[in-house]
Amino acid sequence: MSGHIFFFLGLSLLTMHEMDAVRCQEWRIFPGLSYFSSEWGYKIFIFLHLPLYYFIFWQLTNSQNPNAFISGFNAFMIVHLVLHILFLCHKHNKFKDWISWSLIIGAALCGVIDLIIKT
Repeated sequence: MSGHIFFFLGLSLLTMHEMDAVRCQEWRIFPGLSYFSSEWGYKIFIFLHLPLYYFIFWQLTNSQNPNAFISGFNAFMIVHLVLHILFLCHKHNKFKDWISWSLIIGAALCGVIDLIIKT
């Protein structure tokens, strides 16, 4: 698992993006969560991250093949950027400033670089 500097940088950027996603009320553009009130959407959005983060940390520390997980997560960071581009014109999208896009694009670039370096 050592040597995945860009993966860990991308994971850090994506984690920061999730903090920014609370500010931007991402649940309002997220399919499924957008049907809930803002209060419930926020609560569900926040608590859904617990199993997600647990899964990530478990895969990195207990998996028999963390490199497979890392490659898959690198691909996810790229797909994540594509999804944000697809939802760019959504009426509730608040990811408009340079900070938000630096985090989103930065994570995707780190995923690309780590995939290139490790293949």
